[in-house]
Amino acid sequence: MRASRPRFSPSYGISESADGMLSWGWAIERLAASRNYWVSTTRADGRPHAMPVWGVVHDGELWFGTGGVKRQNLERDGRLVAHTESGDEVVILEGTVEQRVVPAALLDAYEAKYDHRPEAGSRFWVVLPAVAYAWRERDYPTSATRFRPD
Repeated sequence: MRASRPRFSPSYGISESADGMLSWGWAIERLAASRNYWVSTTRADGRPHAMPVWGVVHDGELWFGTGGVKRQNLERDGRLVAHTESGDEVVILEGTVEQRVVPAALLDAYEAKYDHRPEAGSRFWVVLPAVAYAWRERDYPTSATRFRPD
């Protein structure tokens, strides 16, 4: 992922300088450390739907399992926003998802994190970000960073 500055309103005071921008590694570390992830999808009638899910970062990607309304929404329209639970060290992913069979190493990591092991052969959603945002509240707007795939 390549880093740049977000294009927020000028009133936020985001610098044009690269000084203080965060690395993608920093964002992945925060994603991996988060216990819960907020996932926002859209219902068939256009209403938004946001709920927390459990997930694991595996090979630099956020994987999560879900059912119910979120599953139905993602099967119909794979676009979503997913973000960490922290407002102090923020990571926001905007993009799409695809379903994949959960690899054994991810099952182990999930069990270690949540004391629950998904069944072998389970399918999880993998977030494929088109854009990501990250910042630290303590030094915002200096740390405000946007990431795009290379």
